[in-house]
Amino acid sequence: MRLSSSVFAAVCLLIELLGIALFLRGFFPVPIKSSLSTKSKLSDLPAEPHAGSSQPNSTKVPSPLFKRVVIVLIDALREDFVFGPNGKRFMPYTRHIVERGSSHSFIAKARPPTVTMPRIKALTTGSIPGFIDVVMNLNSPALLEDNLIWQAKNAGKRIIFYGDDTWVRLFPKHFMEYDGTTSFFVSDYTEVDNNVTRHLDSTLKRDDWDMLILHYLGLDHIGHISGPHSSLIGPKLLEMDDVIKKIHASLITRESEGSLPNLLVLCGDHGMSETGSHGGSSEPEVSTPLVLFSPAFQRKDCSHPVVVEQVDLPPTLALALALPISQNSVGRLIPAMFEEASLREQLRFLHINGHQLSSLLRDSNPNFHKEDGYEQFRVAEKAHGNWMKLYMEGNASEVLGNMGKKVLKQYLEALQAMSAALSKQLGKYDIYSMIVGMILVLQVLVLLLLAMPEALSGAACVDVPVAPAFLSLPFYLLNLLGSSVHVLVCTSAEASCYFCSLPWLLAFSAILFSSALLCSLVVMAAKWDPLKNKSHPDRSSDWTLSELDVLLLTGTVGHTLSLGASSFVEEEHQTWYFLLNTLCLAVFQDVCRKYFRERRQSSDEEEEGPLLPSTVEEDPTRATFSPTAELGVSVGSEKWLALATPILTLACCRLLRSLNQTGVQWAHLPDLSHWLNSGDHKVFLSLLAVLSLLLIFLLVQRRCSMVSKIALALGLLGVYSYRAAVDNVLFPWQNSSQSVSKGTGEARFVYVFVLGILFTGVKDLLRSQVMSSAVEGRRLKSRGLWEAYSGVVLLVALLFRAHNLPTLACCLLIQTLMAQFIWKKLHYDAAQTTIMHYWFGQAFFYFQGNSNNIATVDISVGFVGLESYVEAPAVFLTAFSTYAGPLLWACHLVCYLSSERDRAAVSLGHGSYCFALLRSIPAVFYVVLVTALRYHLFIWSVFSPKLLLRGHAHSGHRRCLPLLHLHGPGPHP
Repeated sequence: MRLSSSVFAAVCLLIELLGIALFLRGFFPVPIKSSLSTKSKLSDLPAEPHAGSSQPNSTKVPSPLFKRVVIVLIDALREDFVFGPNGKRFMPYTRHIVERGSSHSFIAKARPPTVTMPRIKALTTGSIPGFIDVVMNLNSPALLEDNLIWQAKNAGKRIIFYGDDTWVRLFPKHFMEYDGTTSFFVSDYTEVDNNVTRHLDSTLKRDDWDMLILHYLGLDHIGHISGPHSSLIGPKLLEMDDVIKKIHASLITRESEGSLPNLLVLCGDHGMSETGSHGGSSEPEVSTPLVLFSPAFQRKDCSHPVVVEQVDLPPTLALALALPISQNSVGRLIPAMFEEASLREQLRFLHINGHQLSSLLRDSNPNFHKEDGYEQFRVAEKAHGNWMKLYMEGNASEVLGNMGKKVLKQYLEALQAMSAALSKQLGKYDIYSMIVGMILVLQVLVLLLLAMPEALSGAACVDVPVAPAFLSLPFYLLNLLGSSVHVLVCTSAEASCYFCSLPWLLAFSAILFSSALLCSLVVMAAKWDPLKNKSHPDRSSDWTLSELDVLLLTGTVGHTLSLGASSFVEEEHQTWYFLLNTLCLAVFQDVCRKYFRERRQSSDEEEEGPLLPSTVEEDPTRATFSPTAELGVSVGSEKWLALATPILTLACCRLLRSLNQTGVQWAHLPDLSHWLNSGDHKVFLSLLAVLSLLLIFLLVQRRCSMVSKIALALGLLGVYSYRAAVDNVLFPWQNSSQSVSKGTGEARFVYVFVLGILFTGVKDLLRSQVMSSAVEGRRLKSRGLWEAYSGVVLLVALLFRAHNLPTLACCLLIQTLMAQFIWKKLHYDAAQTTIMHYWFGQAFFYFQGNSNNIATVDISVGFVGLESYVEAPAVFLTAFSTYAGPLLWACHLVCYLSSERDRAAVSLGHGSYCFALLRSIPAVFYVVLVTALRYHLFIWSVFSPKLLLRGHAHSGHRRCLPLLHLHGPGPHP
């Protein structure tokens, strides 16, 4: 089967995308769960240990310690917002109670991913959610596993909830009364909290509830909008402090003599990074405050909070309310909660927790008996029995008390060890699905490598031997072997396997396809036989590598190998910045050679074979590009502009590096974006935004029709109006007392022009296919592509924050200069140009302020122009903004290669093939790497976020690649 290089590349990336998706489904493990399908019951509690048999063992849980519980969860509440200087200043009441009142204070460590839905699961189940819960965060299904909310409802507790509607989706029928607010419309940080507080006065006066849960979102939204050092943070913390004061005072005044005390819990689901986002594993993101208020606690000074795990709260609350601990909980009791209980009750609480953890350890680890914590628990349980024997005999000596304290210490050590062992395990990998996905991506990479001579030939076509593969005996033998393995694995696997859960017809079709692909690879590999290549002695001359080719290949391979080190993954932007700087120096060297040594080396350049044979077969009728006609540049100054282009590119890159600090090690350092976004420098930010928008218009409008130019100008004016409406920049006539709006109307105004420009571009592309004149068809096609590109640029300008508009302007400036004075004038071929575009795209991903940390994903752009949360456009806009840099350079590559007169189809074929290879090599390497390092210490904090981002980027580039073959050669006369 003969395919063009562009179609071949698109098919390869589609297959690879399916393989990566299957690998991701297997890699992100299923969280640890008990083998029991039912939920915990009070009747299932273990009997109290007893060494003798004279007294019946009690199976009851001790009486509850509290009558009512109020849980105040403040989204993105960092521990320093309470325990740091900001706490003293903006949360005075809370801080006073922490330091002098009846309370216990802790720093609760959250596990990555630090996003809301997995954190709520952790706070209610005590388990550590899988990393794949990040993907499910936008659409939370009902939580079916054992959890604190279900246990409370099953015990007859009346629960009221107000706040983030994620709770309502997770627990749809558990609340007696609820009022949910959307958690994803981050532009709103006022009404979203007022909708919770407005219920407080009436609810606190009522006696018909046992548990009240409040989830405040405003602080998190402020963080997403303007970061943790925003001037809006202080007033919001004061507001939250007033809420705590009101609830605490009400609970104290409504307590009656002889009744159980009430409990107020203040906590955060996750913290907030220095950029205001969350999702990663940095200290500000994982450190949250946990404060327990109750008259039952003794008054004492507390200046240094104790560190606990976030998952320790659910089992602690469960036993404090006389509820069973959730089966899948990996948390351990917080001893401070039970200090006022008798020693027997304290030991009973610890025994129940230890029994639950040991049962979970037995279910999840075949070698559970080798775990230190399990053995320690058995020893402590035996000592507990001996203590109980003495206690039941009425022994009241000091020896009994010392013995009980020793048992207590043994239990605590055992719980800590078992909890740590379960937390490290996290879950069980679906190895079979991972292997099948890995085989697919490896086959695709080998297929791309074997097809290189044909894909980069002058014909830009690849002959895939499909028929010989299906008719060969090895194909049927491989099918039989693969099917047998599949049946064997799926019928004997103890753990659930996603690939086995697929319909048998679909699974066997995948096996059949993989077998055919492997046979095709064998047939194609036979063509590489050295004996067959002797009949083509001149073939090697077509593949001479220049110095630039060596740099591009070495840099690409070097970057791929660097992904094997966690530090290089965290600071990957440094690798791309280094490669980009080196590339600019190499290009500068080529420019000097062309303009200053051209006469002496002209003959050598003609004899030297470039990387692609396609450039050797230049069409003599091809029109010569002239910057004089394109930009109005004089012939004499063209040389100096070419020399200045690499230097100017270096200067732009250095400026952009200072604009946004990224990575991990230095992300906390101040940068230009912090300086520009401070209230004192809004005038500078406004001027910079105006200059950037003007430069964007001048660079983009050159190839557009008059209608598109007008639409682009109005659209960019709307972008500035939107930023002024949301109080990022200033209008000269703006009233300082004018309230900040959401900018919905201004954003929709821009969307209209984006759609209009895109429609105009698509119309020109369709017209170019039916033109009778080849010249006119090529002109319309080129204009249509550039107009579509300008529509993409306008959308990016709308979504980028005001301080990032210079990033977009520099991107367009570099593209224009490189296209006019470097790529065409130095006759770089399609492969070299594609690799350069790929490098620039990756670097601009980090210039935007992104990193391999989910916390740097700006979800606020998903709500530009929206009145409320709508999932599809919110996800699209967020992904579009995140990968705007690579997307802009990929789109520019399509437009640039399509401008190759008479050789556009060949250039697009070469470009698409090289682009697919560039995406495949690091993807395959990283898939193999994370498989080998799946038990690495940093697998969840470093490698897994990178894997998620790479998988998302791969799917996005797969959607863009068809553009490379949709615009083939123009019509012929």
